Order: sequence, then structure tokens, then C-alpha cells
Amino acid sequence: MAMDGKARSAKAAQKRIEYDEKELRHRVRLGIRQKLDELMAWNDISEINEAVQNLILNAHALGPTLSYQAIQSPRHKVQISENVARMFRNESLRELRNDPGDEIVEPSQALVD
Repeated sequence: MAMDGKARSAKAAQKRIEYDEKELRHRVRLGIRQKLDELMAWNDISEINEAVQNLILNAHALGPTLSYQAIQSPRHKVQISENVARMFRNESLRELRNDPGDEIVEPSQALVD
């Protein structure tokens, strides 16, 4: 006799507990999803969970150093051009001339004694 829906659900829940399964969910934007879709197409994978599991296993197999390179987030270096630095400096000096209360003031002699 076939199991009913409740029995199947209970059996599946018991298996999840037995194997210590954890459901992972997160949202991704279009660009990330497109890259995942490309990876899946390149490797003939149709299920997202299979692709994510393979990525995790393969990144882990690379070891600490190479896996760091494989999964690090792309960071953009901020470089301030000489032009912008000069403009900022000039504007800062102009502000100090207009409101000369912000510059460093030497402590008075009464506070030093």
C-alpha cells in the first residue's frame, strides 16, 4: 500500500533530521543569476542546488589559499587623482579662510601650568 502525503512528509522530515540537513536560501540579483546560469550551462547542470553544492565542494578542495582567490569578492580600488586631491585641498583651504574657527589652536599658557 502506498504512503499518504502525511506519511511521506513525516518520513522526509525524519530524514532531514537524521542527515542534519540545513536549508540555505538567499536572494541574488540578475547579474549573479546570469553567471550561475552560465556556469550551469557550461557544465550541463540543471538544478541550482547541484551547482551550488559542486561549487562549494570544488572551492573547498582547492584548500585555504586557492579557495580564497576563487571566492573572494571583487573589490574596486579607490584612487584619487591628483586633480581631485588638489581641488579638495584648495576647497578645504578656502573653507578655513572663510571660517577660521576649525583649525588647531595651541593650548593657552594657563592650561599648561
